[in-house]
Amino acid sequence: MDISVRRTSASIVEDRSWLGDLDGTQATRSITLVPALFTMATHFPKGVLRSGIVLGRVTANGATKGMYGPYDNTATDGREVAKGFLFNTIQMVEDGGLLTANKGAPMLERGFIRPWLLPAGNGLDAAARVDLAAHFKFRDE
Repeated sequence: MDISVRRTSASIVEDRSWLGDLDGTQATRSITLVPALFTMATHFPKGVLRSGIVLGRVTANGATKGMYGPYDNTATDGREVAKGFLFNTIQMVEDGGLLTANKGAPMLERGFIRPWLLPAGNGLDAAARVDLAAHFKFRDE
């Protein structure tokens, strides 16, 4: 067990303004994120992965099978199918370096989404909307 003091950031402010209402927030799915699948410039330019990022599940055989990364319509490892949205903001830089260990996180699997309030680099495109249509309603007004 490691009980050493770690400096992460002064504070992380959670912004879930992209949620259209509370439906689905009571029962998020626990998942494992693979930090190596995310790109710093696109997904966490300020060291944190913001809630609202579209996630895909790795289905290709290998060490990360069953884990999650950013949805990417051009991927060939399973992440080309959108599965849900990252529910909590996640610290991706600790002690001055990028996280390399896989990280537990909650994923929203159903609900109402206000797309214009999703964070930059969220990954929501027309194909993701089709993948998510059975479980999410998008409020585009």
